Amino acid sequence: MRCALVIPSWVPEEIFSSKTASSQINYWQPLGTLYVASVLRQAGHEVIFINGAFTTHEAILNEVKRFDPEFVGLYATTFGWQKAKKTAVDIRRISGRHVFICVGGPYPIAMQEQCLEDARDSIDAIVTGEGEFTVLEILERLRDGRNLEGVLGTVCHEGGRILKNPPRPLIEDLDALPFPARELLGDANLYIPPPATYRRKPVAVLMTSRGCNRRCIYCFQIDKERKSGIRFRSVESVMAEIEHCIRQGYREIKFIDDTLAADYERAMQIAKEIKARRLDFTWFASACVNQVDKPLLQAFRDAGCWAILFGAESGVQKNLNAVRKGTTPDQIRKAVQAAKDVGLKVSTPFMFGIPGETFEEGLQTIDFALDLNPDMANFHAITPFPGTYLYDHLDEYGTISGELTDFTYQGAAFIPYTMTRDDIFRLRQIAFRRFYARPSFILKKLLDLRTPHDFMVAAKSIRSLFWIFARSGLFKRS
Repeated sequence: MRCALVIPSWVPEEIFSSKTASSQINYWQPLGTLYVASVLRQAGHEVIFINGAFTTHEAILNEVKRFDPEFVGLYATTFGWQKAKKTAVDIRRISGRHVFICVGGPYPIAMQEQCLEDARDSIDAIVTGEGEFTVLEILERLRDGRNLEGVLGTVCHEGGRILKNPPRPLIEDLDALPFPARELLGDANLYIPPPATYRRKPVAVLMTSRGCNRRCIYCFQIDKERKSGIRFRSVESVMAEIEHCIRQGYREIKFIDDTLAADYERAMQIAKEIKARRLDFTWFASACVNQVDKPLLQAFRDAGCWAILFGAESGVQKNLNAVRKGTTPDQIRKAVQAAKDVGLKVSTPFMFGIPGETFEEGLQTIDFALDLNPDMANFHAITPFPGTYLYDHLDEYGTISGELTDFTYQGAAFIPYTMTRDDIFRLRQIAFRRFYARPSFILKKLLDLRTPHDFMVAAKSIRSLFWIFARSGLFKRS
């Protein structure tokens, strides 16, 4: 069957300020969609991928009309749901009833029947979990002229009613999946993270595992009960995909597991294997501060890792406990220092608006960030995306915006009872100004400039910070 997998059109200014978008935007390779594409192609289906990050809504419709698919799979986030609905409506208008329109992604997975009710005349089905084998079975049913009753992991229209099938078990043997169909991306150089977070292009993203055994209240997970915990790919499979990416021309890899170090020995083995094979690429990883130590971080560095992200979140133990992070400020300090000691660049995101957090505690987190002195820091508003524990228990913790477009890390969609929305915005402005306007930080960054890429990053960062500082009070001291 002819299948079009589509990410609806969007622009960075819908998430970030137009003045800072160029230094914040993150064009990840959409691995979930690419995994679905690879499974469908392996089964003999004809697949195209259209990414609305790089094209207009009208161009998407023209490409769909030209290809004339029998199946369209749309991806939808929370803030992008209205765009997904519009795309489905317009595809239905130009293609008629012969095309089957299915939607997946974090928001449909969380909301399920509500999404079908919201788009009754345009969307035929929702995928409620991992999509690879669910979509494959949907196509088999469509090919045979059968309905979707009994197709695990779907919610669909059937006989004038909404039919909710049982969830599909999570994929246990991740090694059995073909590698993501990155060849459908077109120009790989379009898919780049924010300027200061990569060194070489093109950049591939890669997952060595799925799932998480932690219970942070702001994290979306398909399996809310964590029945399966983390599912690991074998080291052999990971290495085969790394070498596959290098053959495709990629020169940097971002490992986007929730934490690459969840299995310490496996993480060490991956690092040692990369080094032993002398593979020519640089890489970036994320890890939990209580799952790393200096020997592991040194192994990462020796294998070509240049930077690591530690989700610090807060410098106040009460607030770390509130989000169920399972870490302490002392563990954060030790991990950041160990990474610095072995020569890794360190990135530490923080969040404001944690349930029960006060404005004064937010200021303490800023002081903590200054004391840590990582190479990069970000300061987000905690966001209770549908499907998270925080979203499901909102009444206990605070209030929420009724606008789905606020559901970004910039929009302060959630307001705890102990703060106002203005408090969260003020804390973010103060944090960026105090962290990035320090003379010592600026001098260090100037001394680090080596390549044209370094100067490009610096120029974009200076422009973005100028607007952040201007909005926060024309460079006033806090």
